[in-house]
Amino acid sequence: MSGSLRFNRVLLKLSGEALKGQREFGYDASAIRAVVEKIKTVLDRGAEVAIVVGAGNIWRGKMGGKDGMDHVNADKMGMLATVMNAMALREFFSEAGIPVLIQCAIPMGTFVAPYDREQAIRALESGQVVIFAGGTGNPFFTTDTAATLRALETDCDAVLKATKVDGVYSADPMKDPSAVRYSELSFDEALEKHLSVMDAAAFSLCRDNDLPVIVFDFSSPDTLERVISGDSSAGTVVS
Repeated sequence: MSGSLRFNRVLLKLSGEALKGQREFGYDASAIRAVVEKIKTVLDRGAEVAIVVGAGNIWRGKMGGKDGMDHVNADKMGMLATVMNAMALREFFSEAGIPVLIQCAIPMGTFVAPYDREQAIRALESGQVVIFAGGTGNPFFTTDTAATLRALETDCDAVLKATKVDGVYSADPMKDPSAVRYSELSFDEALEKHLSVMDAAAFSLCRDNDLPVIVFDFSSPDTLERVISGDSSAGTVVS
């Protein structure tokens, strides 16, 4: 493991939107290859990377809710969509020669393996990328919560939340030009300032277990590498 890395084993929380590029929905091959290339860069430096990917490029539970769909069924559809995204990522990691293990919180037969903590840790230690699909396996929990749970279970050093902005701001920087960016925050400060870092259940898990969360802009080519190296200008560290 490289001594120059601040975070050696990380859980990267990706949005489903990262896989669709400029398309309205679905997948864009060049966008997925760009995701893989960024992750390959940190793997080559000795980092161990687990991934939880959302489903926003295919489905959001809220979409079903707006149409009067039962919340539980809408969330289950979202869980299935994360499995599709995990399988899409695996194809492009394999194309790049990077071994991948997908584990799923819900039974998927011959499609992907069930979640197994010990097997996941062994895979990470051997240099494989591990993708956790199916959320937590339960409705009413987001993929943020799934990411935090799996990060804690597999002894990750941090949760890296990949977004479209370069950190946590005092207000939405897209709407408020006077918004102030924070380089570091405590969990208590984030709560006091009512800053949106991740959903409440995930945030509580991180705070209660001293698991740092780094919010960063994934669109930049080298930001992921800078984050795991401990560059404080690369994102906001909440700890």
